[in-house]
Amino acid sequence: MKVILFSMLAALLAAVLPGRAQVYLADPAIFRGEDTFYLYGTGHPRGFLVYTSLDLKEWRLSRDSFALKRGDAFGSSGFWAPQVFQHKDSFYMAYTANEQLAIAKAPTPAGPFRQTQFVPLKGTGKQIDPFVFFDSDGTAYLYHVKLQNGNRIFVVEMKPDLSDIVPGTERECIVSGDGWENTAGAAWPVAEGPTVLKHKDVYYLLYSANDFRNKDYAVGYATARSPKGPWTKFAGNPIISRYTLAVPGTGHGDVFADEAGNLYYVFHTHHSGERVAPRRTAIMRLRFRAIDGAEDVLEADAASFRWVAAAGEK
Repeated sequence: MKVILFSMLAALLAAVLPGRAQVYLADPAIFRGEDTFYLYGTGHPRGFLVYTSLDLKEWRLSRDSFALKRGDAFGSSGFWAPQVFQHKDSFYMAYTANEQLAIAKAPTPAGPFRQTQFVPLKGTGKQIDPFVFFDSDGTAYLYHVKLQNGNRIFVVEMKPDLSDIVPGTERECIVSGDGWENTAGAAWPVAEGPTVLKHKDVYYLLYSANDFRNKDYAVGYATARSPKGPWTKFAGNPIISRYTLAVPGTGHGDVFADEAGNLYYVFHTHHSGERVAPRRTAIMRLRFRAIDGAEDVLEADAASFRWVAAAGEK
């Protein structure tokens, strides 16, 4: 009951407080700079907008505030699921366009992200939902989703300069199964939106399952001792769902940390119980709970759930 009341109150405040309009970005990601947080996501046909915040509470969007704009990099449509990360002295955006994966480069997290050659990364078939993870030894891995007999999560090594993948290193990670991952009994199972983090030498792969239009779209995770797997799904999945938050369509997000090292998950939900779009952006805390003699359990703090509110245009 407390979770339901909190969710209702959060939605009400986001809707009625002056200058606190809801942010509508699906597949969101947040990058933390030196003193600013940058928010990106799916939501514009001409590329990726960027919101900024100093406190994770109020987000500002300037007019024409594109981090990546169509015509500056690969892609003519279907700009989905961006991820921004820093490598050495430059900033990179991994993203989907034309159901292919691409990486663009920028001098700042706000962009503009561009390519010198408008080309996607190599790979077979339709590919979406990129996430680049750097292991402790510096090796870069590209987690992504292939659209083949379902939405299936794969990983492949990247070249040191991030110019492309390393052929022959691709490996399948996650395929959705029954139960919470496919409540509609769909013939095209879905596992998507991969995000990876490392904790105490264990790799945690967060992923979303069910069709995104399904109210049961939810988040679970799997663990491995290597970035390539094999992956073992957590028995307590899902950790974020409409049953834990009383909000439908919860999923496809990104993990980030604040200055104090607190972990957060930014993700999207359905617009309401009756409508899927435009999907709403939300944030909540994550934490690890130690278990004697076993891997730490990754938990989502339902009480910390809140909508992402915009401060209005400059």
